[in-house]
Amino acid sequence: MDSKNYHEDLSHIRSMMERSSRFISLSGLSGVVAGLTAIIGVVYVYFVFQREGINYLDGDRNILGPALVKELVLIGIAILVVAVLSGYIFTAHKSKKKGLKIWDATTKRLLITFAVPLLAGGVFCLALLYHHLFVFIAPATLIFYGLALVAAERYTLTDVKYLGYLEIILGLISLFFLGWGLLFWAIGFGVLHIVYGLIMHKKYK
Repeated sequence: MDSKNYHEDLSHIRSMMERSSRFISLSGLSGVVAGLTAIIGVVYVYFVFQREGINYLDGDRNILGPALVKELVLIGIAILVVAVLSGYIFTAHKSKKKGLKIWDATTKRLLITFAVPLLAGGVFCLALLYHHLFVFIAPATLIFYGLALVAAERYTLTDVKYLGYLEIILGLISLFFLGWGLLFWAIGFGVLHIVYGLIMHKKYK
């Protein structure tokens, strides 16, 4: 009996340490919503190309004007806002359900660690826009996003790093298929997020 209580106490202490050092309320459903939002955005962008008379299947032979690039950037920002808001709503609901705080010292460390690669990537992409190197934006966003996920794994679920590795690999592959960024975005920000979200929802629900 004493041995059983001893093991239960150790398990309880380990659980408390895990909760205090890691943000474990991330919702798998938020990943699914983010992925669906990304795919809807990609489909919308495809029809924007059709409207402008651009055949996306021409790949790197497509020429994008400044006005179109600006519209694509705004669409990307809108997708990001929807994904972030949905992530916050689902995660807050999960935290409340588990009786955990959504905002604490661990959350702050997580956001800072996650934000550094993202901000660096954002500035890098702005430089690409400035120099009209549009075909490199999709690979850059995937790579920097993947790096942010791998870095953030230290303060959240270990599984996050695997999604990060896949995003980095996909971004590196896309460097050899310039002009097909929309397709790689659909896979990276859409399909991978949906698959990851479903796995996490089933594993941690």
